[in-house]
Amino acid sequence: MTTTKKHKEAIALGKDGGAVMVDLKFCDLFGQWQHTSVPMHRITEEAFEDGFGFDGSSIRGWRAINESDMLLLPDASTAVMDPFMARPTLSMIANVVDPITRESYDRDPRFIARKVEQYVRSTGLADTVYVGPEAEFFVFDDVRYSTSQNHNFFQVDSKEAHWNSGKEIPGGNGGYTIRSKEGYFPVAPHDSLMDLRTEMVEAMEAAGIEIETSHHEVATAGQCEIDMKFDSLVRMADKTMWFKYIVKNVAKRAGKTATFMPKPLFGDNGSGMHCHQSLWKDGKPLFAGNGYAGMSEMAMFYIGGVLKHAKALNAITNPTTNSYRRLVPGYEAPVNLAYSSRNRSASIRIPMFSPSPKAKRIEVRFPDPSCNPYLAFAALVMAGLDGIEKKIHPGDALDKDIYSLSPEELQNVPQVAGSLGEALDALEKDHEFLLKGDVFSKELIETWVSYKHEKELDPVRLRPVPYEYHLYYDV
Repeated sequence: MTTTKKHKEAIALGKDGGAVMVDLKFCDLFGQWQHTSVPMHRITEEAFEDGFGFDGSSIRGWRAINESDMLLLPDASTAVMDPFMARPTLSMIANVVDPITRESYDRDPRFIARKVEQYVRSTGLADTVYVGPEAEFFVFDDVRYSTSQNHNFFQVDSKEAHWNSGKEIPGGNGGYTIRSKEGYFPVAPHDSLMDLRTEMVEAMEAAGIEIETSHHEVATAGQCEIDMKFDSLVRMADKTMWFKYIVKNVAKRAGKTATFMPKPLFGDNGSGMHCHQSLWKDGKPLFAGNGYAGMSEMAMFYIGGVLKHAKALNAITNPTTNSYRRLVPGYEAPVNLAYSSRNRSASIRIPMFSPSPKAKRIEVRFPDPSCNPYLAFAALVMAGLDGIEKKIHPGDALDKDIYSLSPEELQNVPQVAGSLGEALDALEKDHEFLLKGDVFSKELIETWVSYKHEKELDPVRLRPVPYEYHLYYDV
């Protein structure tokens, strides 16, 4: 399809939908969608080349104020009608460029993801990267939090939560709450969110996202999972941004609130974003072979690269202080850097649902949904490619239940980073694999590390938390 035809089709989609506005969405460095809107009549074929200006200095981690002018170029292939606006609105994801040089902005996460796809093709190893994330999330009925010099608290609530089993409720308490760690697959009335998830699925499919399954997850209080069918890397990152947008807005429309925070509750499972990945060339799957679990040598080297660089990857795939409340033993979190077929306690799993070569893939289980999907998918692929290039074999598979191993058996099994600080230190020391093909830049990595220290790690580290009062107030 020619670019001109795509432009015409995007304009026609808006006109046919009665759009009065066009919303231009783009992703900031740390994974939040930003947007600006223009009247529908401003979207002409020329507008896709001319772009729309905005102030890049007001986007965190981006331009200085003395070089703030930037342009948004709408990607016509991403056009879809926004399901949440009161007035009909056409939505498109935009690429960010410099208004003078017309070059893509190197801190635009979508540009980094596009560069990964180009780099993969340039190596001759593959021509397509497929990614399939499983982004878990919580749906709460109420959330309250506040912090200042003299107080610090949060409180969340869910009608499903087991802590409400003794609550007095007008009209009576039905008692259908979910015990901790028993939320996986119960039917209604315990699972009270199926209709809400179905609304989310319908909105996702209307936005062009093919859904494979929807279910309640393990935790007691409204934890859910909706799985998207795999797609190529950039398209999948785009869909992941739509996924989060739809989940939050459908929940809000229903009078609830949704969060992709990895660990909002103590004492129960957190939310991960297991990432399925595979390489293809000329329509053929490259991870299928005659080795362990039906995998190719290339796939094993890819696994070796991800495991070798895992702690540095954590700074991007698990980028919050809260991420490391989830990455602890005992809650199905994959803290041990091992691989296995079928074994969900390993940080890399080889799914065995189908014998078809086309289904051969790896599932990296340590990422979580607080990450920027463009950067996380890109970094994982760069680690895997480094493993292929350097022929990094991951060693023997660990097919035992890792959680039941003795300390002696575990002492030789490496683990993921134990904190955001440890992950950032690892990224500072180990990032050369990300710089290949000019995919990531040293400047971007330095900005990422410094921002995370200054705006997240240090503010959390310096504040007393409520549990410290429980432990130490009367010392």
